[in-house]
Amino acid sequence: MTNPLFDLFSHHPMSGAKEIAIVTGAAQGLGRAISLRLAEDGFDVAVNDVVSNSGTLETLVKEIQAKGRSSSKHIADVSQEEAVKEMVEEVVKIHGGLDMVANAGVTGRPGVPFGQIPAEEWDRVMGVNARGTFLCYKYAGIQMVKQGRGGRIIGASSIAGKQGMLMQGPYCASKFAVRGLTQAAALEFGPHGITVNSYAPGAIDTPLLAAASVTGDPSEIIKKSIEKSAIKRVGVPDDVSNLVSFLASKDAQFITGQSVSVNGGIFFD
Repeated sequence: MTNPLFDLFSHHPMSGAKEIAIVTGAAQGLGRAISLRLAEDGFDVAVNDVVSNSGTLETLVKEIQAKGRSSSKHIADVSQEEAVKEMVEEVVKIHGGLDMVANAGVTGRPGVPFGQIPAEEWDRVMGVNARGTFLCYKYAGIQMVKQGRGGRIIGASSIAGKQGMLMQGPYCASKFAVRGLTQAAALEFGPHGITVNSYAPGAIDTPLLAAASVTGDPSEIIKKSIEKSAIKRVGVPDDVSNLVSFLASKDAQFITGQSVSVNGGIFFD
């Protein structure tokens, strides 16, 4: 006797005939790597970023299309509810459905002592990283339940969402929040055949790493990460996109509510 729920997991859009993913914060770094990897895996990929990255996003669309996949550009600030709702509706209108990779994120201002962090800085970081992830999970989840075919929601946590970091209070809080959202959403969407997981990178050599440095030079962060790492190298975007590729596949159908570390063995959990 077949299990209808198993059928949902086995035939969700990320393993069926028409595979569609939206990747937020896709213009550079991890988002770009994830988008290209999913295209190589056979997905049509809708890509999102803010208006200042519009040109870079357009280039990414062309790169995805060059791989033989359909792609579309969606400019939206994920911290704004109506913008996320409209983005999801646009993607569905163009591509006929979606699964979600909520990758968009910002770093906190590095080197600011806890007692000197402005409330506005807390609002900025939490707005994109926590509120933005919540909104993407929410509206993707609503749509995916309507689709009735199961699927995947994947978010971006961090090493800073598993272990507190000096002078990074808002960023740590926002990434710990993603882990909680991921677990709660996994429980709610699981009965619909939808898995919800997140990836928790360590230091990855991307433009975001430079933004996390007090001097704007990520070399010191890279050096310290290599010293702590069991593998003795810094991460590269493909290390994360490889994990997302797996989480998006049918092979990951029995994994949900997890925030998977990809940190080179800086610590074990």
